[in-house]
Amino acid sequence: MNWRERIITDPRVCHGKACIKGTRIMVSVILDNLAEGIGEEEILKSYPSLTLEDIKAAIAYAAELSRERLIQVPA
Repeated sequence: MNWRERIITDPRVCHGKACIKGTRIMVSVILDNLAEGIGEEEILKSYPSLTLEDIKAAIAYAAELSRERLIQVPA
């Protein structure tokens, strides 16, 4: 999955937050939904312009971000 084909950041769209290309749906919205236990099918119903590949791209984007930065987690 090459998330770069589906995710953009543009200062004119959603204040430069990462979004699915061609939409104003932020990656964080998709990830928040998944984190709350909302399934892919329900997300796709709520956001008809999304595809399953867009959801996978959001997950791949988040995975890459987690490799780039160390976040301190209390022991």
